Order: sequence, then C-alpha cells, then structure tokens
Amino acid sequence: MTESSAAPRVLVRTEGALGRLTLNRPEAINALDPGMIQLLTQALENWRHDTDVQIVVIDGAGERGMCAGGDVRGLHAQIVAGRTEETTEFFRAEYALNAMIAEYPKPIVSVADGITMGGGVGLAGHAAIRIVTERSKLAMPETRIGFTPDVGGTWLLGRMPGRFGEYFGLTGSTMNGADAVLLGFADHFVPSDRLDALREALAYRADPTGPAEIVLLFDETPEPSALPASRDWIDRAFSADTITEIVSRLRSEEAADAATTADLLESLAPTGLAVTLDAIREARRLPNLRAALEGEYRRVMWFVTRHPDLVEGIRAQLIDKDRNPKWNPATIAELPSDAGAEARDFVPEHSLF
Repeated sequence: MTESSAAPRVLVRTEGALGRLTLNRPEAINALDPGMIQLLTQALENWRHDTDVQIVVIDGAGERGMCAGGDVRGLHAQIVAGRTEETTEFFRAEYALNAMIAEYPKPIVSVADGITMGGGVGLAGHAAIRIVTERSKLAMPETRIGFTPDVGGTWLLGRMPGRFGEYFGLTGSTMNGADAVLLGFADHFVPSDRLDALREALAYRADPTGPAEIVLLFDETPEPSALPASRDWIDRAFSADTITEIVSRLRSEEAADAATTADLLESLAPTGLAVTLDAIREARRLPNLRAALEGEYRRVMWFVTRHPDLVEGIRAQLIDKDRNPKWNPATIAELPSDAGAEARDFVPEHSLF
C-alpha cells in the first residue's frame, strides 16, 4: 500500500450521538506518533461545540491493545540526532491532549482493552468514564528504560490507595482489569465481547440518564484482584523516604514477592527510580492534573537534555536489545542524598502551558 492510500493512523467518525476516535496503528499496538496526537487533538476541538456529538469514545484497532505508549524508538532517534525541539513539541502536544481529555466539556469514554501503557494511559486514564476488560494490561513501565512516568501517570499513581502508587510507578508492573478498577486507574469492567454492543448503545440509545448509566448496563464484577494480599508489605516497604531504604525494607520482608521486587529495583536505573519516587510524592500533594503534568514535563525534559540514562535504556531494551544498560550512576548505593532534586528543579526552555 502506498503512503497516499494508507489508512489514517486515527479513525475519526461519528455514529449517532457518538464521536469515535480509534487509534489505527495495530501493527505497533497503536503506539503514538506526533501525527496521531495532532489528529486526536483536532477531532476533539472540532467536536467541542458540535451539538450532534454528545459523547466521545477513544479506543484502539486490533486485538492486542488500545495503545502501547509513545514511539520511544523515534524519541531515541531525535535525542541522538540532537533534534530536541521536535522532542519538546511532541511532549507539549501530548500533555496538552492529556489535559484536554480530562477537562473536556462532553463525556469521554475510554476503552483500555488489551495493552494500555505509558502514553496509552495518558489517553485512557483521564477520561470521564474509563473502561477495562478481561484482556486489559495497564502499566507505567518507564523505569524499565531508565525514564520516569509522565502523561499524568504520576497524578494517577499518587492517588492509588496506600503505597501502591510507589510500587507500580517504580517497578513498572502490570495491572489487570480488576487491579485497575481497585486502584483508580479505571471505573468499569466490561467483558470484551460486549464492547460493540456498548458502543452501539452509547451511539443510539435515546436514554436521558447519560453515558455512565448506559455503561453500568454492561458492567460486570471481575474476579477479585490479588493485590490486597500484598498490601501490608508493599505499604511498609514503599513508604520509606529513599530508594535505598525501600530496597532495604524489601529485603527484610518475609514475602517471596518482596525479595523479587528488590531484585527488580536493583536492576533498574537508579536515577530513574529516584526521580520517579520524587515525582509521585510531589504529584500526591498537587491540586490538579495540569500541575502534575508540569512536574512531569520538567523531569522529562531534564532526561532528554541533561541525563544519559534515557537514551541508554532505550538502546539496551529496544535498539541493540542487549538488555545490558550502563546506568549513571550504576547502583542505588551511589545515588546522592536528594537524587531527585536536579530533575525536580529543572526549568525547560519552553514552558508546557
């Protein structure tokens, strides 16, 4: 298929009262590129005052997932080539879209069916009505590449019960649909085989009670999350002030998963962990999503322009795939006392909003 005849990477259409936005890059699990951000933003702007569109649904094409995140290979290429202006504009446009979704005057329904991670959570996690399924796999896995959660992820992580926010933010672990509802990353669990009927009901049902009540007709109770059984040791360990102390507390816990978690943290980028811990705790104290996005933007641009671990993490995981990153510093023990300060206080050349 030639470029000119290729299908657009976001399908924009209306069905009855419904505006539908479908990410359409299934070969890459709908990973976001700048053009997709622009198409989503433009469609939402066009529908803002369109009286025919009463509800918006955001979902993803294909069976694998709604959105695997941003195009980090493209990010790596930009940074290595010194094209930081392009990187800056991508993040500014993406975060503006995240804020628009949260503040949109009409109900937005997100369908996080399948893999929904990183930038996908930025689209799904701030919608008015957030749906997951039995296939959902949600995560903020940025620390796995020496980076830090963004797209408003720290805002969501900071509002999880107990210290699950620190746990999921630092480890990059995956939530299933039941976990996501329990932890506030989603609102409703709808079996995947009922999604088409749900979308049709949202489009054509002449029901004055609104979309939330329509979704409840399709909502089911999932199998209980296994997370509550781990809450005690997670709360004890991840309430510590520093990454070093978190690992130390994990080593003293009897739960087998605690030792495995300590091993995982010791394999990740120390700087990314320290910046992430600082960001989640800052976001927990902030008044709104926009403030959290601004905090994330400072940290992200610090990694892009000042610290080598992001480029090194992408190289090791996705470019060379040697799984042998050389972090700076190499170990958690080498972290300075306030390792998150430099990223927290960084002032980007261009403001976010």
